[in-house]
Amino acid sequence: MRRVLRTDYAATTILIRLMVGAVFLSEGIQKFLFPDTRGAGRFEKIGLPDPQFLGYFVGSFELLCGLLILLGLFTRLAAIPLITIMIVAIATTKAALFTSEGFWSMMHGSRTDWSMLLVSIFLLIRGGGRWSADAALQKEQKR
Repeated sequence: MRRVLRTDYAATTILIRLMVGAVFLSEGIQKFLFPDTRGAGRFEKIGLPDPQFLGYFVGSFELLCGLLILLGLFTRLAAIPLITIMIVAIATTKAALFTSEGFWSMMHGSRTDWSMLLVSIFLLIRGGGRWSADAALQKEQKR
């Protein structure tokens, strides 16, 4: 449990947590509010299997993990599904863009995806930071 809660106590990590958490929480909620364009409908359009299930499955993980990251609770564990989601998003949506429009169009179209992937990896490596539930729980464990 110590490894999961471990954090570096950096004060600035909260900025990254707020960005990542808010984006994934919002995207997760939108998959439920707008399933035809953000959830199952989008997954069906890009050819993923069982889009109804995947829409709600991915939306649930984005919502839950986004909330956990906002709180800084189990930050490292919450980052893992989000990393997976971003890798799949890049592979399924940007590969076609690369083959049809080329490298620079793909890079332009995937800038947010890459940003979310890399900051999620950052949180996996560094933890929740100074102002996180992880830091508070880590202090409690040391007592």
